[in-house]
Amino acid sequence: MSQNALHTHPISDAELAGMQHHADPLADKTIADILGDWPAGDVAVDAPQWARIDTVNRLFGEWTDNRSLVGWTAQGDGVDADMARALNHYVQTAQVLPPWADAKKIERAEKLFMEHGALSCILLFCASLPECYVIPDLSSVLHTSGQLEQNAEYRIRSTAAMIFPVMMHGGLGQRGAGVAQVLKVRLIHATIRNLILHGSPQDAVKQLLAGGSGQVAAQALPAGGGRQAMFKTLYARGWNLQGDGLPCNQEELAYTLLTFGYVFLRSLRRLGIGLRPADEEAYLHAWNVVGHILGIDRALMVDTMDQGHALMARMQARGRAEPVVPDPRPALGRALMQTMENSLPWSIVKPFPELMTRYLCGRDTASDLGLTQRAPWPSALLFWGVLLIARAIDTLLRMVLPRFSIVRTLTRILGYHFMSRVLMSQTRPLQLPTELLNQVDQVVHSWSDDPHAPGWLNRIEDRLTTHGSWSPGLARKAQAASAPQAQQPA
Repeated sequence: MSQNALHTHPISDAELAGMQHHADPLADKTIADILGDWPAGDVAVDAPQWARIDTVNRLFGEWTDNRSLVGWTAQGDGVDADMARALNHYVQTAQVLPPWADAKKIERAEKLFMEHGALSCILLFCASLPECYVIPDLSSVLHTSGQLEQNAEYRIRSTAAMIFPVMMHGGLGQRGAGVAQVLKVRLIHATIRNLILHGSPQDAVKQLLAGGSGQVAAQALPAGGGRQAMFKTLYARGWNLQGDGLPCNQEELAYTLLTFGYVFLRSLRRLGIGLRPADEEAYLHAWNVVGHILGIDRALMVDTMDQGHALMARMQARGRAEPVVPDPRPALGRALMQTMENSLPWSIVKPFPELMTRYLCGRDTASDLGLTQRAPWPSALLFWGVLLIARAIDTLLRMVLPRFSIVRTLTRILGYHFMSRVLMSQTRPLQLPTELLNQVDQVVHSWSDDPHAPGWLNRIEDRLTTHGSWSPGLARKAQAASAPQAQQPA
């Protein structure tokens, strides 16, 4: 049976439920071999695992692009034989694209992402990320590490640091950097699982099936803070394997993949600027290739929008049927909205991210995230009035000008302010290699004008964003910044 034939029939409910106890054998074994057995009882600040995690983070810095993975070997201070053998096998195995990858579809998806420019970013952060936090168990891990409540901008920039390399031209090819970035994220997911479960997820499942309780007791938080505080917090949190499945399990990873592919395309439809079916399927295909590199089972991927709608509905229904108490999602939703609100320069439009999220994600998701407070009436009137009028004008004019869209211009304006203050911050550049930051600069520069908009509409956009190039000079800022921070869970 071919890989693509897996989608003749949707995954059954029993198979979907079973995915909660499946993770990523390759990445999990890699981390288990590196970290070894955790000491019994509470783990002290000087446990050898912390130093090994630091060493892996340092080695991540050598994975600058896809070419750097070819023939790469782990070496240097802190690298013993077990670590070298595990990492070398992981890199050699995981960097290979699946046999069903279609280069033409991937190239088309890259062009679609770039054509939508800043709109791509605002949809990712007003639709994809909010939907990502609907699943309670997934949100619970983020809540434990404090990534959104206390450091929302870092979480958003970490997501962008993967998306840009993946979706830029050639990102998954030999001259790109997307594969290298994804392999880092995949190994971080495995590290999170190992920390929470105090060992290999596969061993934990075997013990559960053999009659074990599946309960990982909460530990006293090891002393010390700094860069490792997040890792230590994850180690100390405790986990109920019987009730919650594995952390960052296959179902949760596949759900997250849906938010980057299916939810993005669904949002374009809701804004009235949806793509042709062939383009939608090319975009989904590119993210399926990313999913393969992330270690996601092919049976959990979708090839069409109808499949995406059905699978996401099933996953959300399963997640909502087993809520977590206390519910971490409202705090996460509020932190995400606050970060976007802070990026907007005019008071009247600060409620727009929440209003946009409600519109793109729907009432149920807004309720899950606690985004139910009534917006000030001037802001609500302006948002809905402008959106409805723009949609009406777009519908009429696109009969003769197929690419014309006032809605696209409005979302580009919001996207510019969000990017310039969060993603493209002059004081906190994306944690990417300098050469890759130069490529991001060039991409953002190409977004400065909408080639599908008439000159008068671009001039209005300039008045509400900036005149000239949108490029923030990320590479120059990165070179001037202090030493790069260690990689943290994405």
